[in-house]
Amino acid sequence: MSASTVVKALYDGSITVADGTGSPVTLVVPFSVGDLSLDGLMESQRAIQAYQTRGSLNSVRLAAREFPSVSFSAQLADISDAADTTLIDFCLKQGSYNANVSTLTGSDVYAIKVTLKIEGTDVGDSNDHTIVMDDVHVTVAIAEGEPDSVTISGTVYGAVTMT
Repeated sequence: MSASTVVKALYDGSITVADGTGSPVTLVVPFSVGDLSLDGLMESQRAIQAYQTRGSLNSVRLAAREFPSVSFSAQLADISDAADTTLIDFCLKQGSYNANVSTLTGSDVYAIKVTLKIEGTDVGDSNDHTIVMDDVHVTVAIAEGEPDSVTISGTVYGAVTMT
């Protein structure tokens, strides 16, 4: 299969969040604006440490693991609801999502899976594309504006799989 020659745009993507239950609870992020950003990817996901003596480079080694970050935003339509689904409730494990289970096992930290699906077949590619971020601990920011918005930011403690 040859590499795609179709440049992707914000209109091609959708974001889904999932929890860690056996049959995951999922939510396709409503009103996402197409600005997902994944930063800090590197070949080994480990920091590089340069060892020097008196200004001379002796060795360059892999050091501690580093964790990528992810963020995306959506237009704010609803904040919290005990019966209906909202992005904020999903991310904070409250309201109708208070029974969600963390994807991060062996920890008391609530983490979720974030998936960016990029449509490819509709634009001539042989496949759709995905970026799956496992074990993401997120924070939520809400801002007033035209329109009001919610921004989800997180650290990816699990794997990042791109297809």
